[in-house]
Amino acid sequence: MSTETRRILLDGSVVGVEVVGSELVAPDGRRVEETVAIHLPPVEPTKIICCHLNHVSRVREFGGVLPPAPTYFHKPVSALSAHRGAVVRPAGCRFLNYEGEVAIVIGRRCRNVGYERAGEVIAGYTVANDFGLHDFRDTDAGSMLRVKGADTLCPLGPGLVTDWDWRAKSIRTLVNGEVRQDGTTDEMAWDMHYLVADLTRLITLVPGDVILSGTPAGSRPVEPGDVVSVEVEGLGVLTNHVVEGPEPVSDEVGAQPTDTDEVRSTAEGGDWPPRGTRRPGPTPREQLPYPRIRPRFEK
Repeated sequence: MSTETRRILLDGSVVGVEVVGSELVAPDGRRVEETVAIHLPPVEPTKIICCHLNHVSRVREFGGVLPPAPTYFHKPVSALSAHRGAVVRPAGCRFLNYEGEVAIVIGRRCRNVGYERAGEVIAGYTVANDFGLHDFRDTDAGSMLRVKGADTLCPLGPGLVTDWDWRAKSIRTLVNGEVRQDGTTDEMAWDMHYLVADLTRLITLVPGDVILSGTPAGSRPVEPGDVVSVEVEGLGVLTNHVVEGPEPVSDEVGAQPTDTDEVRSTAEGGDWPPRGTRRPGPTPREQLPYPRIRPRFEK
Protein backbone atom coordinates (compact mmCIF):
# COMPACT_ATOMS: atom_id res chain seq x y z
CA MET A 1 0.00 0.00 0.00
CA SER A 2 1.39 3.38 -0.97
CA THR A 3 1.98 6.19 1.49
CA GLU A 4 2.56 9.90 0.90
CA THR A 5 4.89 12.06 2.97
CA ARG A 6 5.56 15.77 2.66
CA ARG A 7 7.88 18.37 4.12
CA ILE A 8 6.24 21.52 5.42
CA LEU A 9 7.04 24.55 7.54
CA LEU A 10 5.10 24.07 10.78
CA ASP A 11 5.32 26.61 13.61
CA GLY A 12 8.71 27.76 12.33
CA SER A 13 10.27 24.30 11.93
CA VAL A 14 10.78 21.99 8.96
CA VAL A 15 8.63 18.94 9.70
CA GLY A 16 8.04 15.71 7.82
CA VAL A 17 4.34 14.86 7.75
CA GLU A 18 2.13 12.07 6.46
CA VAL A 19 -0.95 12.71 4.34
CA VAL A 20 -4.12 11.45 6.05
CA GLY A 21 -7.18 12.44 4.08
CA SER A 22 -7.23 16.23 3.79
CA GLU A 23 -4.84 16.68 6.72
CA LEU A 24 -1.08 16.54 7.14
CA VAL A 25 -0.08 14.76 10.37
CA ALA A 26 3.25 15.39 12.11
CA PRO A 27 5.03 12.66 14.13
CA ASP A 28 4.04 14.42 17.38
CA GLY A 29 0.35 14.38 16.41
CA ARG A 30 -0.04 17.97 15.27
CA ARG A 31 -2.37 18.31 12.32
CA VAL A 32 -2.69 20.97 9.63
CA GLU A 33 -5.11 21.25 6.74
CA GLU A 34 -3.35 20.61 3.44
CA THR A 35 -4.88 23.70 1.88
CA VAL A 36 -3.12 26.06 4.29
CA ALA A 37 0.17 24.23 4.75
CA ILE A 38 3.42 25.91 3.65
CA HIS A 39 5.12 23.26 1.54
CA LEU A 40 8.81 22.62 1.00
CA PRO A 41 10.30 20.33 -1.65
CA PRO A 42 9.47 16.80 -0.47
CA VAL A 43 13.11 15.63 -0.63
CA GLU A 44 16.61 17.10 -0.23
CA PRO A 45 18.68 15.86 -3.19
CA THR A 46 22.41 16.21 -3.68
CA LYS A 47 21.81 16.18 -7.44
CA ILE A 48 18.97 16.53 -9.92
CA ILE A 49 19.54 14.68 -13.19
CA CYS A 50 17.13 15.18 -16.09
CA CYS A 51 16.40 13.10 -19.19
CA HIS A 52 16.36 15.20 -22.36
CA LEU A 53 13.82 13.48 -24.64
CA ASN A 54 11.85 10.44 -23.53
CA HIS A 55 8.15 10.81 -24.43
CA VAL A 56 7.51 9.80 -28.03
CA SER A 57 4.89 12.56 -28.42
CA ARG A 58 7.58 15.14 -27.70
CA VAL A 59 9.98 13.55 -30.18
CA ARG A 60 7.30 13.52 -32.88
CA GLU A 61 6.35 17.12 -32.13
CA PHE A 62 9.90 18.16 -32.99
CA GLY A 63 10.14 15.82 -35.97
CA GLY A 64 13.10 14.12 -34.35
CA VAL A 65 14.44 10.59 -33.99
CA LEU A 66 15.27 8.94 -30.69
CA PRO A 67 18.96 8.16 -30.10
CA PRO A 68 20.00 4.62 -29.10
CA ALA A 69 20.08 5.65 -25.43
CA PRO A 70 18.87 8.61 -23.36
CA THR A 71 20.90 11.77 -22.85
CA TYR A 72 20.84 13.90 -19.71
CA PHE A 73 21.45 17.33 -18.25
CA HIS A 74 21.76 18.64 -14.72
CA LYS A 75 19.78 21.08 -12.60
CA PRO A 76 21.55 22.49 -9.53
CA VAL A 77 19.78 21.96 -6.20
CA SER A 78 19.51 25.76 -5.90
CA ALA A 79 16.81 25.55 -8.60
CA LEU A 80 14.44 23.73 -6.22
CA SER A 81 11.02 25.16 -5.50
CA ALA A 82 7.94 23.69 -3.83
CA HIS A 83 4.21 23.19 -4.27
CA ARG A 84 2.48 26.59 -4.42
CA GLY A 85 5.85 28.34 -4.76
CA ALA A 86 6.65 31.09 -7.24
CA VAL A 87 8.62 30.49 -10.43
CA VAL A 88 10.56 33.61 -11.39
CA ARG A 89 10.95 34.78 -14.98
CA PRO A 90 13.72 37.41 -14.96
CA ALA A 91 12.81 40.81 -16.33
CA GLY A 92 13.75 41.06 -19.98
CA CYS A 93 13.21 37.32 -20.65
CA ARG A 94 10.27 36.04 -22.71
CA PHE A 95 10.52 32.29 -23.16
CA LEU A 96 9.85 30.51 -19.85
CA ASN A 97 8.36 27.07 -20.61
CA TYR A 98 6.70 24.51 -18.33
CA GLU A 99 7.40 20.76 -18.66
CA GLY A 100 5.27 18.45 -16.52
CA GLU A 101 7.13 15.29 -15.48
CA VAL A 102 7.45 12.40 -13.06
CA ALA A 103 10.43 12.59 -10.69
CA ILE A 104 12.15 9.44 -9.43
CA VAL A 105 13.53 9.72 -5.89
CA ILE A 106 16.42 7.47 -4.83
CA GLY A 107 16.11 5.69 -1.50
CA ARG A 108 19.58 4.31 -0.82
CA ARG A 109 23.16 4.71 -1.92
CA CYS A 110 23.64 2.77 -5.13
CA ARG A 111 26.05 2.14 -7.98
CA ASN A 112 25.90 -0.34 -10.90
CA VAL A 113 22.28 -1.27 -10.32
CA GLY A 114 20.95 -3.68 -12.94
CA TYR A 115 17.64 -3.06 -14.68
CA GLU A 116 15.85 -5.92 -12.89
CA ARG A 117 16.85 -4.57 -9.46
CA ALA A 118 16.42 -0.85 -10.08
CA GLY A 119 13.10 -0.76 -8.25
CA GLU A 120 14.85 -1.77 -5.04
CA VAL A 121 16.76 1.53 -4.80
CA ILE A 122 13.80 3.82 -5.56
CA ALA A 123 12.25 5.41 -2.47
CA GLY A 124 9.25 6.72 -4.39
CA TYR A 125 8.06 9.29 -6.87
CA THR A 126 6.87 12.88 -6.93
CA VAL A 127 5.61 15.41 -9.47
CA ALA A 128 8.04 17.80 -11.15
CA ASN A 129 7.85 20.80 -13.43
CA ASP A 130 11.08 21.10 -15.40
CA PHE A 131 10.82 24.80 -16.25
CA GLY A 132 13.20 26.11 -18.90
CA LEU A 133 14.31 29.65 -19.67
CA HIS A 134 14.84 29.25 -23.39
CA ASP A 135 16.10 32.79 -23.88
CA PHE A 136 19.55 31.26 -23.21
CA ARG A 137 19.40 28.33 -25.63
CA ASP A 138 21.78 29.96 -28.10
CA THR A 139 24.64 29.44 -25.66
CA ASP A 140 23.42 26.66 -23.36
CA ALA A 141 21.62 24.25 -25.70
CA GLY A 142 24.13 21.51 -24.88
CA SER A 143 24.63 21.88 -21.13
CA MET A 144 21.23 23.48 -20.42
CA LEU A 145 22.75 24.95 -17.26
CA ARG A 146 21.30 28.45 -17.46
CA VAL A 147 18.26 27.34 -19.49
CA LYS A 148 17.15 24.81 -16.87
CA GLY A 149 19.22 25.67 -13.82
CA ALA A 150 18.13 29.16 -12.84
CA ASP A 151 16.70 29.65 -9.35
CA THR A 152 13.09 28.41 -8.83
CA LEU A 153 13.00 26.42 -12.11
CA CYS A 154 12.62 23.00 -10.44
CA PRO A 155 9.36 22.75 -8.48
CA LEU A 156 8.84 19.33 -6.86
CA GLY A 157 5.88 18.04 -4.88
CA PRO A 158 3.55 18.10 -3.28
CA GLY A 159 4.70 14.83 -1.63
CA LEU A 160 6.77 11.68 -1.96
CA VAL A 161 4.63 8.65 -2.81
CA THR A 162 5.93 5.14 -2.15
CA ASP A 163 4.95 1.91 -3.93
CA TRP A 164 3.53 3.75 -6.92
CA ASP A 165 3.20 1.71 -10.09
CA TRP A 166 4.40 4.02 -12.86
CA ARG A 167 2.85 2.05 -15.70
CA ALA A 168 -0.04 3.55 -17.72
CA LYS A 169 -0.36 6.72 -15.65
CA SER A 170 -1.63 10.01 -17.05
CA ILE A 171 0.44 13.20 -17.01
CA ARG A 172 -1.30 16.53 -17.63
CA THR A 173 -0.15 20.12 -17.39
CA LEU A 174 -2.72 22.89 -17.05
CA VAL A 175 -2.18 26.64 -17.42
CA ASN A 176 -4.87 28.75 -15.76
CA GLY A 177 -7.09 25.65 -15.75
CA GLU A 178 -6.63 24.84 -19.46
CA VAL A 179 -4.98 21.54 -20.40
CA ARG A 180 -1.75 22.14 -22.33
CA GLN A 181 0.02 18.77 -22.01
CA ASP A 182 -1.78 15.44 -21.97
CA GLY A 183 0.33 12.27 -22.05
CA THR A 184 0.98 9.00 -20.27
CA THR A 185 3.96 7.15 -18.87
CA ASP A 186 3.38 4.44 -21.49
CA GLU A 187 4.74 6.76 -24.19
CA MET A 188 8.16 6.84 -22.52
CA ALA A 189 10.92 5.26 -24.59
CA TRP A 190 12.90 4.42 -21.45
CA ASP A 191 11.05 3.58 -18.25
CA MET A 192 11.90 4.53 -14.66
CA HIS A 193 14.00 1.45 -13.98
CA TYR A 194 15.99 1.91 -17.19
CA LEU A 195 16.94 5.48 -16.23
CA VAL A 196 18.17 4.38 -12.80
CA ALA A 197 20.13 1.46 -14.24
CA ASP A 198 21.68 3.64 -16.93
CA LEU A 199 22.80 6.46 -14.63
CA THR A 200 24.21 4.23 -11.91
CA ARG A 201 26.61 2.58 -14.36
CA LEU A 202 28.84 5.65 -13.88
CA ILE A 203 27.33 7.83 -11.15
CA THR A 204 26.76 7.00 -7.48
CA LEU A 205 23.27 8.05 -6.40
CA VAL A 206 22.40 8.68 -2.76
CA PRO A 207 19.13 8.97 -0.81
CA GLY A 208 17.07 11.94 -1.93
CA ASP A 209 18.67 12.26 -5.37
CA VAL A 210 16.16 13.04 -8.10
CA ILE A 211 15.85 11.92 -11.72
CA LEU A 212 13.39 13.81 -13.95
CA SER A 213 12.03 11.37 -16.51
CA GLY A 214 11.00 13.60 -19.42
CA THR A 215 7.91 15.47 -20.60
CA PRO A 216 5.13 14.90 -23.16
CA ALA A 217 4.44 17.19 -26.12
CA GLY A 218 2.90 20.59 -25.57
CA SER A 219 5.47 22.63 -23.65
CA ARG A 220 4.93 26.33 -24.36
CA PRO A 221 5.92 29.69 -22.82
CA VAL A 222 4.01 31.11 -19.87
CA GLU A 223 3.72 34.66 -18.58
CA PRO A 224 3.87 36.33 -15.15
CA GLY A 225 0.50 35.86 -13.48
CA ASP A 226 -0.08 32.40 -14.99
CA VAL A 227 -0.84 29.46 -12.69
CA VAL A 228 0.66 26.16 -13.83
CA SER A 229 -0.45 22.79 -12.44
CA VAL A 230 1.01 19.37 -13.22
CA GLU A 231 -1.29 16.41 -12.51
CA VAL A 232 0.14 12.89 -12.39
CA GLU A 233 -2.26 10.04 -11.75
CA GLY A 234 -1.58 8.64 -8.31
CA LEU A 235 0.98 11.31 -7.36
CA GLY A 236 -1.22 14.38 -7.00
CA VAL A 237 -1.09 17.94 -8.30
CA LEU A 238 1.88 20.30 -8.21
CA THR A 239 0.81 23.94 -8.60
CA ASN A 240 3.00 27.01 -9.06
CA HIS A 241 2.55 30.60 -10.17
CA VAL A 242 4.81 32.62 -12.43
CA VAL A 243 6.12 36.00 -11.32
CA GLU A 244 8.26 38.65 -12.99
CA GLY A 245 11.69 39.13 -11.49
CA PRO A 246 12.35 42.70 -10.33
CA GLU A 247 15.66 42.98 -12.18
CA PRO A 248 16.86 41.85 -15.62
CA VAL A 249 19.74 39.43 -15.93
CA SER A 250 22.96 41.41 -15.67
CA ASP A 251 24.43 42.60 -18.97
CA GLU A 252 27.86 43.11 -17.40
CA VAL A 253 29.01 39.51 -17.99
CA GLY A 254 27.76 36.29 -19.51
CA ALA A 255 25.38 35.20 -22.24
CA GLN A 256 22.47 37.53 -22.92
CA PRO A 257 18.83 36.61 -23.69
CA THR A 258 18.14 36.17 -27.40
CA ASP A 259 15.12 35.80 -29.67
CA THR A 260 16.26 33.60 -32.57
CA ASP A 261 15.25 30.48 -34.49
CA GLU A 262 17.17 28.39 -31.95
CA VAL A 263 15.17 29.92 -29.12
CA ARG A 264 11.74 30.03 -30.73
CA SER A 265 11.93 26.58 -32.34
CA THR A 266 12.17 25.00 -28.89
CA ALA A 267 9.98 27.39 -26.92
CA GLU A 268 7.12 27.23 -29.43
CA GLY A 269 7.40 23.48 -30.07
CA GLY A 270 4.94 22.29 -32.67
CA ASP A 271 3.65 25.86 -33.10
CA TRP A 272 6.93 27.12 -34.53
CA PRO A 273 5.88 28.27 -38.06
CA PRO A 274 8.74 26.66 -40.07
CA ARG A 275 8.28 23.28 -38.32
CA GLY A 276 8.13 20.56 -40.94
CA THR A 277 9.63 22.71 -43.70
CA ARG A 278 13.10 23.37 -42.30
CA ARG A 279 15.22 22.83 -39.24
CA PRO A 280 16.40 25.75 -37.10
CA GLY A 281 19.86 26.86 -38.09
CA PRO A 282 22.52 27.73 -35.53
CA THR A 283 22.63 31.40 -34.71
CA PRO A 284 25.69 33.01 -36.35
CA ARG A 285 28.30 34.04 -33.82
CA GLU A 286 28.22 37.64 -35.02
CA GLN A 287 24.51 37.85 -34.15
CA LEU A 288 25.00 36.91 -30.49
CA PRO A 289 24.90 39.93 -28.17
CA TYR A 290 28.01 40.69 -26.13
CA PRO A 291 27.93 41.62 -22.44
CA ARG A 292 29.59 44.87 -21.43
CA ILE A 293 32.80 43.07 -20.44
CA ARG A 294 34.05 41.50 -23.65
CA PRO A 295 36.35 38.47 -23.97
CA ARG A 296 40.06 39.21 -23.64
CA PHE A 297 40.94 37.39 -26.87
CA GLU A 298 38.22 38.10 -29.42
CA LYS A 299 40.27 37.50 -32.55
